Amino acid sequence: MNGAQILIECLKREGTQVIFGYPGGQVLPLFDKLYDADVDFILVRHEQGAAHAADGYARATGKPGVCIATSGPGATNLVTGIATAFMDSIPMIAITGQVKTFLIGNDAFQEADVTGITRPITKHNFLVKDVKDLARIVREAFYIATTGRPGPVLIDIPSDVQLQEMDFVWPEEVKIRSYNPTYFGHPGQIKRAAKLISAAKKPIIYAGGGIITSGAHHELKTLAEKINAPVTWTLMGIGGFPGEHKLSLGMLGMHGTAYANHAIMESDLIIAVGARFDDRVTGRLDAFAPYAKVIHIDIDPSSISKNVKVDVPVVGDAKNILGQLIEEIKETQDISDWLKTVEEWKKKYPLRYADKGIIKPQYVIEQIYEATRGEAVITTEVGQNQMWAAQWYKYNQPRTFISSGGLGTMGFGLPAAMGAKLGCPDKVVFDIAGDGSIQMNIQELATCVCNKINVKVAILNNGYLGMVRQWQELFYKRRYSHTCLYNPDFVKLAESFGAVGILITKKEDVRSAIEKAISIDNVVVMDFRVDPEENVFPMVPAGEAINRIIGGLA
Repeated sequence: MNGAQILIECLKREGTQVIFGYPGGQVLPLFDKLYDADVDFILVRHEQGAAHAADGYARATGKPGVCIATSGPGATNLVTGIATAFMDSIPMIAITGQVKTFLIGNDAFQEADVTGITRPITKHNFLVKDVKDLARIVREAFYIATTGRPGPVLIDIPSDVQLQEMDFVWPEEVKIRSYNPTYFGHPGQIKRAAKLISAAKKPIIYAGGGIITSGAHHELKTLAEKINAPVTWTLMGIGGFPGEHKLSLGMLGMHGTAYANHAIMESDLIIAVGARFDDRVTGRLDAFAPYAKVIHIDIDPSSISKNVKVDVPVVGDAKNILGQLIEEIKETQDISDWLKTVEEWKKKYPLRYADKGIIKPQYVIEQIYEATRGEAVITTEVGQNQMWAAQWYKYNQPRTFISSGGLGTMGFGLPAAMGAKLGCPDKVVFDIAGDGSIQMNIQELATCVCNKINVKVAILNNGYLGMVRQWQELFYKRRYSHTCLYNPDFVKLAESFGAVGILITKKEDVRSAIEKAISIDNVVVMDFRVDPEENVFPMVPAGEAINRIIGGLA
């Protein structure tokens, strides 16, 4: 086999069923062999779309996503998508073409040092210099991407390596001496954690994306019910605990529920699982949870005590450690007074919005939830649309909320929805979008239509870059500097791609439009003309403690 054939054979043996990408000069040998390969290849309209689609596929299925681009600008167009996956710990394999090995470093046409460029935003990357190393490298790339704390791995393959021939040998085992993730918690630390839990009178569980990655949602629910502790989560942890459960507090942090923020600030014990205490959650660090001891469970030891001092660190896989912890806990305190206080906060600070008769974006989300009975896969763009989708749709299952958390990448939602739909073809997939963010990768409507990837796009069209405008309103004296948008006619634009467009301007038409969109066997773009100056509340101003909450109505 030549290198291109070896690569395809390795991808198939790793279980790859779909690849997203775009051809170019330095991947022509690979694309020539893809012509006959029995792997689904999805031709995107921009390489960034390929990376986000692979990411969405991975988040929806738990399997690594795969994307391919050529050298130079093709590879650099993947960078934003790779960084998005890296920040959110998503397993992804990015394959790039490279100029011939003897031209590397000579500033050849469409040459870029993609391994150097992506070193800070990949879990690992490889430059393949000899075809004899290719099968081993692909095997190692998948292993690194999917084990421990997952992440993207890049493989850069010069075009002459794609043409080199050798006898194919599949490496059955992967052994990397310097890479050995820990999967089970240290028994002594488990005992210490159980002791703290048994003594706590105001415990709270704080769950992050590690719950989703580990598949630990059942164990999390079991632990919460065993110790009767309220549960809050990060944006990446949405779906890891049932949103409708009586112990649910919703998301915490800058745009979290007020009662989740108050609860974590007043708690005497935080059980953090698969979360990294990022700034959007903690607010002002020196004021965060001043009365709480902290148990931190994470597979990545570098995340523990990075931002918040931890009393009991437990390194390992969340599913395994929660199972160990459930067995170890024998008794707990009576925390009925704590639960009563939490319930009072829930009644005092509910999520709410003013109904003025015009279409409110929160109302659109509520109607999508009711129309789909909470069973859809929701992807989001980034901005106000993202926060409303996190707040107002109740997620009871993991891998049903797909959003760019750490990097906050506008343009993520549509290609991610495309990947999620291919990964979960039997599910309804909605991209909840803003009119600004959707335009960043709107060309992927063509990809969806051509491949019959029938996603539904709900644009919350307020005529602004909404989240930036909100900050300008609250902190910059309503000086709306370059945040007012001139938008296309989204209905005509959708129709030009061969999709269906629906314009909704009246509140009474919202539900029927959503139901119509779901029933149509095609890509559907819904243009909801919503209140232009509606804000996302609650909100914690940047740099404030997370119980210093702005909770007004727009």
